[in-house]
Amino acid sequence: MSAPDAPASRRLLVVALGGTIAMTASPASHGSDGVEPRLTARDLTAAVPELQQVGGIESIDFRQSPGASLTIDDVAELAARLRLETEHGAQGIVVTQGTDTLEETAFLLDLLYQEDTPVILTGAMRNPTLAGADGPANLLAAVRTAASPQARGRGVLVVFADEIHTARHVRKVHSTSISAFASPSAGPIGHVVEGVARFHFDAGRSAGVRSAFRRPAEVELIEVSLGSGGVLLDGLEEKVDGLVIAAFGAGHLPAAWVSRVEKIAAHIPVVLSTRTNAGSVLRSTYTFPGSERDLLSRGVIHGGSLDARKARLLLLAHLRAGSDQDAIVRAFAPYC
Repeated sequence: MSAPDAPASRRLLVVALGGTIAMTASPASHGSDGVEPRLTARDLTAAVPELQQVGGIESIDFRQSPGASLTIDDVAELAARLRLETEHGAQGIVVTQGTDTLEETAFLLDLLYQEDTPVILTGAMRNPTLAGADGPANLLAAVRTAASPQARGRGVLVVFADEIHTARHVRKVHSTSISAFASPSAGPIGHVVEGVARFHFDAGRSAGVRSAFRRPAEVELIEVSLGSGGVLLDGLEEKVDGLVIAAFGAGHLPAAWVSRVEKIAAHIPVVLSTRTNAGSVLRSTYTFPGSERDLLSRGVIHGGSLDARKARLLLLAHLRAGSDQDAIVRAFAPYC
């Protein structure tokens, strides 16, 4: 089954940020098979002849960086650019980037970009110099999803290996597999089948952060582990503006951490998440020192089912937008 012919007036954008999908041999590699992001958005689209069947595609080079080097400001600028392109008639947008930070870019972009025009993120696990490179297939599936009327109003989506994931739930779950992305708590909301994006259910979208970023802010994420004394917590309230803790299980910390965390929470917002990558922090089941109930009573904010990396981005976005403690608590409430 082929994709339907494109309306003559349709305008679809492919916006390139770099990453593995855009990598090719580095001049500095000296024959050692090293690669770096050098391909442009036009190069990427030209490598997929089937895109001509979709039609109406324009290319934009926004960054040319590995995913690990993208910044919060890069994503904020990207959100502003995408809003502008939407105002100028873009009917679907695909963003290509490195997979290292793709799940985080997707979630932060979903907070900052609240338009109905679809924005689809994709990338590749195998660079174009390798046999079986997955970038072209991922790009084609992403463009076809962006062109689908059913994608409108669903927020930022991730398309990888013909699966469609929400920004809220998607995670990179493998370091090298071409099926590196999954949504452990929800599953994919759709698939691209015979060139058509088919949605199985509507997962809703994240509440946006409407205010422009007004000030700089630093938010750190600390993960607890067996036997950790929590030395990294010492004096942290003087160094950062917010903290997310990836706790054991349902939201538990060693007793030795409790007084330190309480001190920090008296000065800056501290969000309690779980290191398990699926499931939610509890609220009132356990009562021992360092339990979720104990920590919440000491002023820690309940992170609900939002994983620690995305909890950090939600907290950071609100701090940069100037939100106070009460507004931050309300921002996390939908995930609890």
